[in-house]
Amino acid sequence: MLLRIAHDTRYRYAQAIEGAQHIVHLKPPRTPWQQVLSHQLVFDPPPDSHAERIDAFGNHQEWLALQTPHRHFSVSAQAQVRTLPPQPAPSTIGWEAARDSLTYRAGATYDDAAGMVFPSPHIACHADFVAYAQPSFRPGRPLIAAACDLMQRMHGDFRYRSASTSIDTPARESLARREGVCQDFAHVLIACLRSLGLAARYVSGYLLTQPPPGQPRLIGADASHAWVQVYLPDLRYPEGFADTLFVTAREAEADHKTTHTVARLGAWYDLCPTNARHGWGTPGEDYVRVAVGRDFSDVSPVRGILFGAAEHSLDVAVTVEPIEEGL
Repeated sequence: MLLRIAHDTRYRYAQAIEGAQHIVHLKPPRTPWQQVLSHQLVFDPPPDSHAERIDAFGNHQEWLALQTPHRHFSVSAQAQVRTLPPQPAPSTIGWEAARDSLTYRAGATYDDAAGMVFPSPHIACHADFVAYAQPSFRPGRPLIAAACDLMQRMHGDFRYRSASTSIDTPARESLARREGVCQDFAHVLIACLRSLGLAARYVSGYLLTQPPPGQPRLIGADASHAWVQVYLPDLRYPEGFADTLFVTAREAEADHKTTHTVARLGAWYDLCPTNARHGWGTPGEDYVRVAVGRDFSDVSPVRGILFGAAEHSLDVAVTVEPIEEGL
């Protein structure tokens, strides 16, 4: 599937601020299931300093500083991305074995996915999450089957309710209320998995939505999306499978080199509790991945610090639309 993405962010200040620094995560990565054909970022006003780098999680990150007074700031991101559908994962490892494989053992190779077992700024491990997840994680059950069952239960138990939460809503509160938005559902699912000792991470990106029958697609009416990846330590490409992908996992990793020197022994499996969709590599070909991290705080599309800060407003417009091949 070929998709066009436009993501516009605009800050307006009640009075001129003295300066600002921003960190931006808006460039999709190249992955085995995702080919980035073009990408452009435009800043207004242009920053006085600007640097591109790969962050600790392998994401494309832009750092910029504005050192002159300004009353507005906007970021416009445009991308064209070709995607592939997900694949079933040939993994049969039990969830307890997956948990135990991430436990420290003297002399054993340390898997960097183990860093996604621990609490993070927006996600705490707690017995409440264990209690909710436990019915899905029966002894000896394969990890994929257990994780997908938990995801399906969340999809049935939780109600999607726009504007019912904020960025800072704790995952335990979302679990208790059984409502929220995609970010909340992702945080709850990650908290459940980590509370069981499993590695799970937050994924930010986009999802192609369909307008109601007979209605036109509205420009700017979409939004960023969030879902989850759980780590499967035994997942490997079967023979010949890599030939069906855009690039191999090794080639994709080379695009996102970090300072890590430890090994990654398995692979990540995608789970979208908002839509009850899952798959190896992506929940669906209508999904576009942008960044991964411990929780939302690691992958916020645009965040920053304002100097001489005044009251401000924020407007975000996202459009995801399909492109007919050959046009």
